[in-house]
Amino acid sequence: MNENYKLTGGARIGRANATYPLADLYVDKKILKINASVVGNLVFRPEDIISIETYNFIPLLAQGIKINHKIPNYDPKVIFWTFKEPSMVISEIKATGFLDDHNSALFMEDEPILEMQKQGGFPIKKNVAILYVVAWNMLLLCDFIPFFLNFSTDKSPFGFGVITAIGLLFFSAILTLISKDFRSLILKAGRNFEEVKKTTYLILFLSAFMLLNIMIMKIAIG
Repeated sequence: MNENYKLTGGARIGRANATYPLADLYVDKKILKINASVVGNLVFRPEDIISIETYNFIPLLAQGIKINHKIPNYDPKVIFWTFKEPSMVISEIKATGFLDDHNSALFMEDEPILEMQKQGGFPIKKNVAILYVVAWNMLLLCDFIPFFLNFSTDKSPFGFGVITAIGLLFFSAILTLISKDFRSLILKAGRNFEEVKKTTYLILFLSAFMLLNIMIMKIAIG
């Protein structure tokens, strides 16, 4: 019996998708975790699982395991994508003893898991996510509407609004990396940086890349 099993891949939770390598699978005898960063962080006890089956949408490119569960606050569609043969992944999960341990009694170590399940899979506070989406769209519209209605004299739609929107993501990623206070402000209670680490680094890289390219473009067009 293997004590635990770890695998990096992708994940589909409801309609949201995290591509490789933005998701991690961890399984031991007592717990199964899928960490797909902001797409969702799901935790299951053995008794939460109905079944785990192979899932083949596109061989090699879109294949994995489908986790059928009974957690009402999680989306019913949970798939972990992997380049490994899905049946082999299920065999590795079975080897941990996870699928054999269906004790319905509650223990003290179950309480943090149950609390996370009540919160749902999304690790960021709902009001924070809504605020970011609203701010992002308003800042983009500040540039795009005048540009496409010919109210702007700029030669490109990438002005103050776009730069501020991307800068908001960049500095938010920086603060998430370095500030515990900022993480406690945006993450749900009991959630931690490891749950959003990969997405934070991705946002940091992409936003820095976009800001650099916008500045180069502005210099080039004068």
